[in-house]
Amino acid sequence: MGSLPNIIMLVLIIAIMYFTMIRPQQRKQKELKKLRESLKQGDRVVTIGGIHGKILEVAESTVLISSDGTKIRFEKSAIASTSEDKTDLSLGL
Repeated sequence: MGSLPNIIMLVLIIAIMYFTMIRPQQRKQKELKKLRESLKQGDRVVTIGGIHGKILEVAESTVLISSDGTKIRFEKSAIASTSEDKTDLSLGL
């Protein structure tokens, strides 16, 4: 009977880690995958490298982005967000 509380504590720790760390990350990954699948011509996007631009062309695994007259082709996996997804990150100063 001495090891039962230890086993219960271990299970609780694993459950807490799952619900606070793993599950939210899986949810974010699903949302990002859905966003990348729904990209269309004319959307304004931000890449993981910080490049802001407008989508000119969407292929199966790539997108052509125009930014200040420069056209660059990116993998869809390099798209971090669209302009609709952006949140206000101002510090309120």
